[in-house]
Amino acid sequence: MNSHNRSELHVLCSSGQLFLQPLWDRLRTWDALIQSPFFPVVFSITTYVGFCLPFVVLDVLCPWVPTLRRYKIHPDFSPSARQLLPCLGQTLYQHVVFVFPMTLLHWAVSPALLPAEAPELFQLVSHVALCLLLFDTEFFVWHLLHHKVPWLYRTFHKMHHQNSSPFALSTQYMSVGELFSLGVFDMVNVLLLQCHPLTSLTFHVVNIWLSVEDHSGYDFPWSTHRLVPFGWFGGVAHHDLHHSQFNCNFAPYFTHWDKILGTLRSAHAK
Repeated sequence: MNSHNRSELHVLCSSGQLFLQPLWDRLRTWDALIQSPFFPVVFSITTYVGFCLPFVVLDVLCPWVPTLRRYKIHPDFSPSARQLLPCLGQTLYQHVVFVFPMTLLHWAVSPALLPAEAPELFQLVSHVALCLLLFDTEFFVWHLLHHKVPWLYRTFHKMHHQNSSPFALSTQYMSVGELFSLGVFDMVNVLLLQCHPLTSLTFHVVNIWLSVEDHSGYDFPWSTHRLVPFGWFGGVAHHDLHHSQFNCNFAPYFTHWDKILGTLRSAHAK
């Protein structure tokens, strides 16, 4: 490659970073917080609860606002405080008692260093997509095994199915073993692809949103599965069917693995 071609390539890479560099520069001013061992736990909890709260408000309003019932998969169901509070309590307890010590250990062994340059926009988008596809595959295998092997189901996964009609705060109502497995999948994928810290944050935000949306119980015209073409993305009704029938729709997001193994069931068929 001659010097002229190398110069053109450098310009293209620089232009790809230009879009994200101001955002990354702003985030790096909070480097003490981002590199703190407290940050992953605080970030995870605040993002999760922040995504859940709008759906909690909708559940409170739903009995009084008939229009909302059009978009609710189970129009006659609204979670009670006796269902909501244990779910929230379980999430907070597990993050403080189990997630934080693991984060502290990881921070002590290999403290994070923030690079000066932002990732290219294409690199961020492609890595987030790959992380989601990898997570979808890993969880599909894990999920299928835990439904096929009774001991695994009873020990690790049964807790998550205590709510046959999911709601937003039930997303992380799960055993410590299941939470740990999902955390390992997240961490391994980010390390495998050598993701930029900004890419990792973006992936975690997208992953948390998609999981909350899948359990929200609301199927809106702007829901993710309506935005992704060709039925590639299952969506909230797809995952709700898994909670009610147990033997189908094991992939958390995409539909290709369920199609290949014959475990896909259409929510419309219900």
